[in-house]
Amino acid sequence: MITIYNTLTKRKEELKTIEPNTVRMYVCGPTVYNYIHLGNARPICVFDVFRRFLEYRKYNVIMVQNFTDVNDKIIKQAKLEGSTPEAIAEKYIGEYEIDAKGLNIKKPSIQPKVSDYIPKIIEFIEVLVEKGYAYQSNGDVYYRTRKDDSYGKLSGQSLDDLISGARVEINENKEDPLDFALWKGCSKDEQHWDSPWGSGRPGWHIECSCMAKDTLGDTIDIHCGGQDLIFPHHENEIAQSEAANGQVFSNYWMHNGHINVDNKKMSKSLNNFFLTREVAERYGYEAIRLLMIQTHYRAPMNYSVDLIEACRASLDRLYQCRTTLELAVANKSSGVLSEEVQNHLETSRDSFIAALENDFNTADGLSVIFDLVRYLNVLVAKSDSTKEEIEAGLSLFNELVDIFGLLYERKDDGIPDEIHTLVEQRIMARKEKNYQEADRIREQINALGYVVKETRQGIEIKKMVE
Repeated sequence: MITIYNTLTKRKEELKTIEPNTVRMYVCGPTVYNYIHLGNARPICVFDVFRRFLEYRKYNVIMVQNFTDVNDKIIKQAKLEGSTPEAIAEKYIGEYEIDAKGLNIKKPSIQPKVSDYIPKIIEFIEVLVEKGYAYQSNGDVYYRTRKDDSYGKLSGQSLDDLISGARVEINENKEDPLDFALWKGCSKDEQHWDSPWGSGRPGWHIECSCMAKDTLGDTIDIHCGGQDLIFPHHENEIAQSEAANGQVFSNYWMHNGHINVDNKKMSKSLNNFFLTREVAERYGYEAIRLLMIQTHYRAPMNYSVDLIEACRASLDRLYQCRTTLELAVANKSSGVLSEEVQNHLETSRDSFIAALENDFNTADGLSVIFDLVRYLNVLVAKSDSTKEEIEAGLSLFNELVDIFGLLYERKDDGIPDEIHTLVEQRIMARKEKNYQEADRIREQINALGYVVKETRQGIEIKKMVE
């Protein structure tokens, strides 16, 4: 039974989907005006692993992640770069896709762009106006928050609390300070579209409501994003979607915690703001991915040099375990898969599944994997362990790390064929007790930048560190 913490109800709940064995899932995507930072990378990695786990548990996952390619930040960036909003959006969609590939993110089922949805957004707003939930004012269109008795249910705050605790924009066009824009009027010399209310652009919140409805239906199973989106973005999505559709918008809401840098909240004002691309250039994308999932998704996560380097060291342990197991499979004698080993492996699998089914606890899931690594290293070292036991251990190891999307950067050993040929010649020389020739071949391999080691599990080849 999979349970997840529902931000809407403030408790853990059993996952019950609208359609059996199918999950309709919407994840708020990036506003494409710059490179993504570590705060953007966390939900991308977290909810990618969540999707992988659901698929592992035999769910058909329809995952939608949008691109916000119409936004005032994009217009501002276009002016800074001497470009157009359309060109800036396409540029940073491409840059996002480079980072997403580096982080080993599976392609969403659907990736809608706001610019392709303008007519449907206008239709959506028209429905809200007709129902009295929205009103026109000097070319803008606003949502009436006080007409919605349930407004604030996601953030758990009343309208009065929100007004007293928020920095409310002063706008004479609004009937109420907390009313939010569905359509923003603008002159025709800016990026704009024609509408019944004049030229303008859609507001930020209406975009996701429209795209979610079109791609997943009036009611979806799970809506995901960062904690910073709870208010106002997700609160406003709920209000306008349920007002327009007359149905529950999303049955479950999942939000990941924010990122701290050296135990201080990541912020441009504190100058502790890190782009994913910059961190990857120094430490690799895979270390970032591991960092993002080694803490429970709802908890704040800390970033520091020590932590990212520890992630690299952890990845080395995982890669070394896989290499050790593969060598052992090639060199161990055939036998039987003992009941003791089989039971231990099954217990490890069950513990891993239990951790992730309990509000997607990736931290505990990783602990299970590293416990398994310790067990398998001991198993390989035993003289009486069999090929079948090692194969079973390797299979489970790969099964679990695949759910986390790890061990993807070193799929090919990258060892040239020439080196493999020399290693085979050296093995033959040793079998023939021609140790002088074996030593000569070893020196030849070293001169080409590689080291050969004999281990209990077999021959290990490594590139020399420069």
